[in-house]
Amino acid sequence: MTKLWGGRFQKSAEQWVDEFGASIGFDQTLVLEDLDGSIAHVKMLGDCKILPSEDVLQIIDGLEQLKIRAAENSLVFSVANEDIHLNLEKMLIDLIGPVGGKLHTGRSRNDQVATDMHLFLKNRVGEIIELIEIFQKTLVEQAEKHVETLAPGYTHLQRAQPISFAHHLMAYFWMLERDKDRFHDSIKRIDISPLGAGALAGTTFPIDRKLAADYLGFSNVYANSMDAVSDRDFIVEFLSNSSMLMGHLSRFAEEIILWSSSEFNFIELDDSFSTGSSIMPQKKNPDMAELIRGKTGRVYGNLMGLLTVIKGLPLAYNKDMQEDKEGMFDTVHTIVGSLKIFEGMVRTMTIHTDRLHDTVHKDFSNATELADYLASKGLPFREAHEVTGKLVFLCIQRGYFLLDLPLEDLQEASNLIESDIYDVLSPLAAVKRRNSLGGTGFEQVKIQINEAKMRLA
Repeated sequence: MTKLWGGRFQKSAEQWVDEFGASIGFDQTLVLEDLDGSIAHVKMLGDCKILPSEDVLQIIDGLEQLKIRAAENSLVFSVANEDIHLNLEKMLIDLIGPVGGKLHTGRSRNDQVATDMHLFLKNRVGEIIELIEIFQKTLVEQAEKHVETLAPGYTHLQRAQPISFAHHLMAYFWMLERDKDRFHDSIKRIDISPLGAGALAGTTFPIDRKLAADYLGFSNVYANSMDAVSDRDFIVEFLSNSSMLMGHLSRFAEEIILWSSSEFNFIELDDSFSTGSSIMPQKKNPDMAELIRGKTGRVYGNLMGLLTVIKGLPLAYNKDMQEDKEGMFDTVHTIVGSLKIFEGMVRTMTIHTDRLHDTVHKDFSNATELADYLASKGLPFREAHEVTGKLVFLCIQRGYFLLDLPLEDLQEASNLIESDIYDVLSPLAAVKRRNSLGGTGFEQVKIQINEAKMRLA
């Protein structure tokens, strides 16, 4: 088959070489973006009197027919035509005749592919932001139900202080809020049109790049044609933002996995988001959470892959940039799936409130309350810390917890301790009292939830 660019060549590459260099196996994902970009380009060519109106109408009609076939998934792509651009151009020429060859007037595959990727990410980032918000709403709904559900808070994966379970859930809301902000901010660098930059130097045709950008809904155009065709910052930024998001989901996945284990037993995942074992009938595995935790690695890998590809490229376009797409497509697919799965897991999980209650009443996470109590009575905090530590050790020796110690044992450790200490050591009271801004106190958690609702509204 004769290449659309083959006039200068005297012999064809071997088939395996064509297959190695072709990108149609993955860049057909851009089919609709490529067709939209071509429609905008040819409309602009008509408006600028570069092509006669009858040619423009014929080309647009052909491109619209290809869009219908693309929506029906009936287009047949060929490795011989290398990429999505040449495949569609060949289909157009086959459909409407030689006039289809005029479509490429005033543009290059270099600005064409860059335009496609800007359009692709512009659409997908909007979808990702919507999915983050859906997940955030689910977190807020669960948090509202569990403001006064006590849970152990951890540091170093050791029991630290009692908290509101809602407070723990809301921590992920705010992580997602920052993720959402980063994606929002990235749109202004995605929403720029490279179309009309040509191969690298612009074109001699009297095109109107801003008009083509308007047709595509872009808010701006690249000021420099070399930058336009070689810039992949917007993809790196997308992959970086996606890596941060997946890092947050992975942390949450790890907690879901721990919480659903027999050792913790804080939650049970719905059957829809669990799997069984082929040999152990009793197993209910949190496989979806584990998969999200694992898929985080591939998203990180996609970021590092593209950073490595672009690190030594001279201006302007280089074939290396063909490697910018698969990681981008894979990352979009991965985070869209991960957000949908995670929202479902959290929405349908059963929270074992009795187990959480028992947990905070059978540990030493209220020890800080005793130290703070002594400090409030005037004892230097370091001394209060030491007294409390000795009492914890006494409890361990006797198989007690702090609330089990008789008052005389407590007063033997410090004469500042009075009978009100038992109210102070209550996990419920401990959580209620933490009403500093952003704290786990119930009133503060309610403030967080209300602010979250306002942001989502």
